Amino acid sequence: MPVISIANQKGGVGKSTTAINLSAALALKGKKVLLVDMDPQGATTIGLGLREATPTIYNVIIDEAEIEEAIIETSIDGLHLIPSNIALSGAEIELSSQIGREYILRNKLAQIRSLYDYVIIDTPPSLGVLTMNSLVASDEVIIPIQAEYYALEGIALLLKAIRLVRDRLGIPLEIRGFLITMFDRRTNLSKEVREEVNRTFGEKVFKTMIPRNVRLAEAPSYGKPIFLYAPDSRGAKAYIKLAEEVDGR
Repeated sequence: MPVISIANQKGGVGKSTTAINLSAALALKGKKVLLVDMDPQGATTIGLGLREATPTIYNVIIDEAEIEEAIIETSIDGLHLIPSNIALSGAEIELSSQIGREYILRNKLAQIRSLYDYVIIDTPPSLGVLTMNSLVASDEVIIPIQAEYYALEGIALLLKAIRLVRDRLGIPLEIRGFLITMFDRRTNLSKEVREEVNRTFGEKVFKTMIPRNVRLAEAPSYGKPIFLYAPDSRGAKAYIKLAEEVDGR
């Protein structure tokens, strides 16, 4: 029953897209999946068409609601969501003075994680309190890397944060894999980035790459995972392959 964070402090790398569609693909494989939106922008919540859902993870973190009360069903059978909204941005300040603040999400998820085959956490594009909470709550991390210039920019800081969680907080956090996103097989740049990522991280890189795909970009605006919006698209097929690879690992 692994808890997996989708993390990269750089924005626009496909974290929310991956969180939504990997979770949906695992659910379509018959797994019971809980998706936790830890980003105040709420892209995962919006991308599942649940913008107005309450209570949210913010209410859970500040003890205004029990975690069971915040879990809602989605349009994919077997996929549940704990939503987020902009109120969560206040948690960065509210939690900053709390003792043991890094363990709050971990302790909340401990109450319900045994009910699921996978818990997937979408993290914000930062290395603040919310991301650290997500990492501490996790067993593993998937790191999306877009096939563009400066693809590896900032990765060293994330890896340092993962080591911090391991060494100083005693959490056995592992990297499940690096995921190349927005890959365009027609361009030399994408191929060069793929080679650089493979050279740097070796066997930790997923064989599946997520293509640059119009349907993937459109699906969130319709509040649907790619499998309900464009099930025959290249993006949908790629996330099915990724789910098989993640489940196999």
